[in-house]
Amino acid sequence: MTFDPAVLIAPPVRELAPYVPGKPIEELEREYGIRDSIKLASNENPFGASPRVREALIRASAEIGLYPDGNGFALKQALAEKHGCSPESITLGNGSNDVLVMLAEAFLTPQTEAVYSEYAFAVYPIAVQATGAKAQVAPALGPDQTMPLGHDVEAILSLVNQRTRLVFVANPNNPTGTSLDETSLRRLITETPRTALVVVDEAYIEYTDPGFPDASRWLSEFPHLVVTRTFSKAYGLAGLRVGYALSHPSVAEVLNRVRQPFNVNSLALAAARAALEDQEHVRRSVTAAREGLRYVKRELDRIGVRHLPSQGNFVLVDCGRPALPIYERMLRAGVIVRPVGGYGLPNHLRITIGTEEQNQRMLAALEHALSQP
Repeated sequence: MTFDPAVLIAPPVRELAPYVPGKPIEELEREYGIRDSIKLASNENPFGASPRVREALIRASAEIGLYPDGNGFALKQALAEKHGCSPESITLGNGSNDVLVMLAEAFLTPQTEAVYSEYAFAVYPIAVQATGAKAQVAPALGPDQTMPLGHDVEAILSLVNQRTRLVFVANPNNPTGTSLDETSLRRLITETPRTALVVVDEAYIEYTDPGFPDASRWLSEFPHLVVTRTFSKAYGLAGLRVGYALSHPSVAEVLNRVRQPFNVNSLALAAARAALEDQEHVRRSVTAAREGLRYVKRELDRIGVRHLPSQGNFVLVDCGRPALPIYERMLRAGVIVRPVGGYGLPNHLRITIGTEEQNQRMLAALEHALSQP
């Protein structure tokens, strides 16, 4: 009898497409036979982790033969101090991606629904579909709006009903870089009934302008609010995978029922604590990203390339034609950016802000690629 694993697949998983990460440098150089490539595809901090983190990793490596603290006590204490909340309000994850999946596993069933916006982070539909829940996708704002392709709060709220259990909203959003102001975000949370959780994904909050709404400050006001954060971006720990959720303690207790044992490894726990202690490194990284974003936008304007407003460490550019050939030409120049056709944006590229030298090299490669028919 022939073995066919397809007949064993759970129905919600059968049509599930896996998340596709940005192309690694090693893969590009192996495929194209080139060297000295740069990666501006995954919104990583080009300056990496702080020296304090590297020192903490050396110390922690002495104990990698032991299991990590499964509760992450010390990191939770540091995060509780940072956010002015109780440790019982914190759920640690293998990146914030992990806690997003936990939320879906804990609160969604095939009889329930989740709401998110068009062009929202790709993990939301993957996590929702894996549970068998129904996804309700709100149309984004039109290209002629002040915040083109951004979240439409009215459209999101119109899809919330008695079956809704989760409302996902990234602020700033990935891959568009667009954002909601405080009035709009508070309205979304306030008008969502408390029979659903509002999950505000703040993976890029450190890069935002002064006065940007920080939903973590509203946790005591809204018990149905969950805020997710990551150490992968501004803190430069993408390779270690550590993030967290902030919520009402009763929600955190539920998440810990589905959280895998030891889901954050001992090196990541130590690195995250050290990263929190070096806020100067974060400030330098954020300052460089903001300055780099302003420079890249000016140069995009100069060469006539449309781009969206961004509050992240990246910018979404409209190539005005299919972006894949342009992406391929940039690869051959040793510059990796991110095509976003999978998001329904086949003419766009998402470009991470790098160092000054990387930004200049990326712009030269982009301009050259666009100059070809």
